[in-house]
Amino acid sequence: MDRHTQPVHFLLVEDDEDHADLIARAMRDNRLFNKITLVTDGQAAIDFLHHKPPYEEAERPDIILLDIQLPILSGHEVLEAIKSDPDTATIPVVILSTSDNETDRQQAYKSGANSYLVKPLDFQSFHHLVKHLNLYWGILNQPPR
Repeated sequence: MDRHTQPVHFLLVEDDEDHADLIARAMRDNRLFNKITLVTDGQAAIDFLHHKPPYEEAERPDIILLDIQLPILSGHEVLEAIKSDPDTATIPVVILSTSDNETDRQQAYKSGANSYLVKPLDFQSFHHLVKHLNLYWGILNQPPR
């Protein structure tokens, strides 16, 4: 089945419920019916990717949207784990963070992030960012099969 005829599976690693809701709502509002799976801490993201309980039946995501500031394991630790594992290294990881800190950006790119986006503070800008994020990573980008 062609990628453009099926939903793209986003794994959203986000501990802020409001931000997670905004992302899901922006995708729905733009008639983008991709699948979004939410996990709320860094360890849950690793468990999801490695099919550990309670994620034994988890589908491999097409894209990972990763916050930096997470409980248990930080986004930086999760990113390093993803990119150092041959089974997950090819999954694109987009950092989606409130941090505009240059050190965070440098560390993320050194660890293999595919993109680093700063979450806008107002709803309209956030909505616009998610729309374009989904367009690029969900439709235009051509990942390895």
